[in-house]
Amino acid sequence: MASAADALLKDYQAKRDFTKTQEPSGEDAAQAGGNSFVVQKHDATRLHFDFRIELDGVLKSWAVTKGPSDNPADKRLAVRVEDHPIDYGSFEGTIPKDEYGGGTVMLWDQGTWEPIGDPHQGLASGDLKMRLHGKRLRGEWVLVHMKGRDTKRKTGPDRENWLLIKHRDKYARDEETLVPRFTTSVSTGRDMAGIAKGLKPKKQTRTKPDAVWHSDPDKAVDNPVPAKAKRGAKTSRVLPTFRPLQLATLVSEVPEDRGWVFEMKYDGYRCQAAIAGDQVRLYTRTGKDWTEQFAAIVPPLTHITKGSALIDGELCAFDDKGRADFSTLKDHLSNGGPLSFFAFDLLEQDGEDLTGLKLSERKDRLETLLGKIDSSSLVQFSAHVTGNGQKVFDTICREGHEGIIAKQADAPYRGERNRSWLKIKCTRRQEFVIAGWSPSTKKRSFASLLLGIWEDGKLIYRGRVGTGFTVDQADALQAQLDARARKTSPFVDVPKPITRAARWVTPELVAEIGYAEFTPDGILRHPSFLGLREDKPAADVALEQPVAEDVDAQPKPKSKSKSKSEFGLLTDEAGMAAAEAAGIKLTSPDRVIYPGQGVTKANLVAYYAAVADRMLPYTANRPLSLLRCPQGRAKYCFFQKHDTGGFPDAMKSLLVTEKDGGEEDYFYIDNLPGLIAGTQMNVLEWHLWGARTKDIEKPERIIFDIDPDEGLGFAEVRAAASDIRDVLDASGLKSYPLVSGGKGVHVIAPLTPRVEWPTVKAFCKSLAQRMADDQPDRYVATMSKAKRKGKLFIDYLRNERGSTAIAPWSSRSREGAPAAVPVSWDELKTVKAANQFSLAMAAERAKAPDPWADYFELDQSIGNPPTN
Repeated sequence: MASAADALLKDYQAKRDFTKTQEPSGEDAAQAGGNSFVVQKHDATRLHFDFRIELDGVLKSWAVTKGPSDNPADKRLAVRVEDHPIDYGSFEGTIPKDEYGGGTVMLWDQGTWEPIGDPHQGLASGDLKMRLHGKRLRGEWVLVHMKGRDTKRKTGPDRENWLLIKHRDKYARDEETLVPRFTTSVSTGRDMAGIAKGLKPKKQTRTKPDAVWHSDPDKAVDNPVPAKAKRGAKTSRVLPTFRPLQLATLVSEVPEDRGWVFEMKYDGYRCQAAIAGDQVRLYTRTGKDWTEQFAAIVPPLTHITKGSALIDGELCAFDDKGRADFSTLKDHLSNGGPLSFFAFDLLEQDGEDLTGLKLSERKDRLETLLGKIDSSSLVQFSAHVTGNGQKVFDTICREGHEGIIAKQADAPYRGERNRSWLKIKCTRRQEFVIAGWSPSTKKRSFASLLLGIWEDGKLIYRGRVGTGFTVDQADALQAQLDARARKTSPFVDVPKPITRAARWVTPELVAEIGYAEFTPDGILRHPSFLGLREDKPAADVALEQPVAEDVDAQPKPKSKSKSKSEFGLLTDEAGMAAAEAAGIKLTSPDRVIYPGQGVTKANLVAYYAAVADRMLPYTANRPLSLLRCPQGRAKYCFFQKHDTGGFPDAMKSLLVTEKDGGEEDYFYIDNLPGLIAGTQMNVLEWHLWGARTKDIEKPERIIFDIDPDEGLGFAEVRAAASDIRDVLDASGLKSYPLVSGGKGVHVIAPLTPRVEWPTVKAFCKSLAQRMADDQPDRYVATMSKAKRKGKLFIDYLRNERGSTAIAPWSSRSREGAPAAVPVSWDELKTVKAANQFSLAMAAERAKAPDPWADYFELDQSIGNPPTN
């Protein structure tokens, strides 16, 4: 077959001078039977992507001008070019400028492919179907020859024009994600500029390490000294001093924006390593010198550099399953077991302060400093993944690890807790203060420890833990408890049955506790002792709760998971039955769209079937803007207001004249099948105009949204809503509160459609400005962030043509699967948070009396009092 391959490569070889270019010549043609594929990003005369599949001992090749798209609606032009040799599939580098195809070549994707049907027949007929198993391209694709549309050439054969199209499968997306998302080599991690400059690969391309850790200290070289130090370059040997650590903020959601990198969250002690040649000092998170306690890791750190460095990392020990485990770490610290240091940041090198550099630059320098490391080394570089945060998190959790750390790649290092580092945990665990113990009825030490956390300077009781101790741990801990004995309780309050037998201690010891959840009254459920945290001061222990942009008030901890029974009637079966009755084909009904709660697409259909009678009077026959989340709420979401085709017939459209005189089709619905059709098309939020389709120039309601500055709680939002109600009452307008399911409350007043948008907007603006003038210390009527510090913005801007607001009873694309729920003014006084009502709770409320019962009976307009 080699001779056949040679014949196929004649065009390729004729176009190249292999004395000038590094490209493979193909003289040693491969044998047939391979199934590799590769995509090479090629910056030649114009940037394009070369798509190549192995067939008959060569790479069949197409130049895809815009690159592959995972959106089946995109049909990408793929111009067939000459066959390339198999070994071209590993080529990455630069082709000289004056040579054929001159420019930079990146290995953008590689893997294997399998034909669907006979590939030779598909190639001949112009319909070549295949499955790709690449690092970036997955699933089914097709190459279609546009016969009759080939490019005519004066000399040589016509250029064949094909289309590269993604088939609709689980790897398909409604919006293109591949080319914008992936900009580096799958082989070396370099971008195009790095390849053009010949920079050192960011990924290890050789499997043999330069250094290997050995159990025999005479053979141990662990991490090699960097090249510049070996050459005798001038370096600083001054031992760096401790720097305050950057700390991560706990959140419940994996960030999906670009610019984040993701690392494993290691289950150990935070450790800062100061190195100057063979001198090493190791510090805890609070700056305590624990070089003696961490002595086992000192020898390998002395091989890092002949200069100086300050490295931030985590000290860990591994359990019998190969996972970093805090309990194992405690045992190894006590018994002299092996320790491992995961280095994830470089703060100082040879006297140079690096904290002002971007994280990506600091990590590049750290990786270079550490050199190539064998997997058995006690000092490891903490690798990271760019993008794909949710997949990284899911994988980490599935393998039984603690969680991940998300970091902004372009952020400097700051010695404080901030939101450029985020931590997302797979399991619940945190530190608690030990403030007492309950005696055992058996001949042993304590039966349980009494735990608390600090809130506003007061120690709050959070429950007892009586499991997770070995006998030796319990005996050693009992001695520490006895040394801290006191007569009075450190807690503000403790349940009386526990108080009767309790023994109190000075609250100085900190325990790491794993637990299932908190009960509604804030007590730990199923806690387990993991170990003492000697590196964390007891005075700093507070309840650690996820920071979420959609939560203003922190209720007492609740379980994140929901059992199926808590969905009530919102079952998959109910949703599929509702879709069938509505005549809507529901695809992937069991796909989870709210990962934290396990809510499926069919559950959401069941929800809309349950609330449709309440929701449709507010939503039907209004122009809509839809928030669509094709991969669920935790993934990429986008707004869509124009009907671009492809929606079920139950999703109707209306031709609306825009401000510029053009016309666009806007969505609207008029029944339950419309709601279900939207859900089938991955709509998670329904936002509506203030006017009906029959007369879009005259609004049928006005709405005020209350936007609090950071630091203001939900109590302030409730008070502001009541103030708006009173001002509207004074203007002759009755209003109703809507708990938005997000951050605040919407105050809505229905109108009889008599006046047009400019008049309504002017009225709302004057009302908001009046409130700001009357109480300038509380309210502002401008969007300016600088003027809103410590205040509430009365947002009146939704009262103009084309602006939208969340529909009553709509689901929200937020953690907790909340809904926007109408309430009465009296009921609002008891609402604790804007996202208080889950879908299941909202469905139950839809069965109760309507708090807005007279909403559509009012006849009121601006300047006229309401009448019934």
